[in-house]
Amino acid sequence: MAAGKSTVGRNLARLLRREFIDIDAAIEEKTGVTVSHIFEIEGEPGFRKREAKLLAEVAGANAGANGGGAVVATGGGIVLREDNRELMRASGAVVYLRAARELLLERLKRARADARPLLQDDPEGVITRLLAERGPIYAAAADITVDVRAATPLGTARKIAAELQNLEQKSPRKSPKKP
Repeated sequence: MAAGKSTVGRNLARLLRREFIDIDAAIEEKTGVTVSHIFEIEGEPGFRKREAKLLAEVAGANAGANGGGAVVATGGGIVLREDNRELMRASGAVVYLRAARELLLERLKRARADARPLLQDDPEGVITRLLAERGPIYAAAADITVDVRAATPLGTARKIAAELQNLEQKSPRKSPKKP
């Protein structure tokens, strides 16, 4: 959440000359409503179900892309389900954009208040809890971990592109496809 997945992902897709898919934006496009609205009506479980379904569709399309699959920006909580982590690993390289709590809070101050349904009541407490819960899961699922604090989104994308190239050279069967 606020690590820069969408912004870095768009930059990475341009660098790699690949399609960019933002899971949250795709859900909004398919449903015609915002992620916040889905959270209001269906709660987090309803949203996570939609997210997993779309991830499965995207992963299936990437699997048949012969190494030229899309760069995919997932929602922050997508790693909570083991089946999602397995899909991501099977369809391409998984990149964890690690950000410090302070950086996330600073970025969230500039974001629309209604755009982050999980942060409505206690942003600082929620960010602290989410980092503690999700950080180890992200780290375990990732092929590449990049700290986002010191670089611009384009600089971060360039670093990921280089890491993906290194990963491909080490293991040619695993095509670099997603952050």
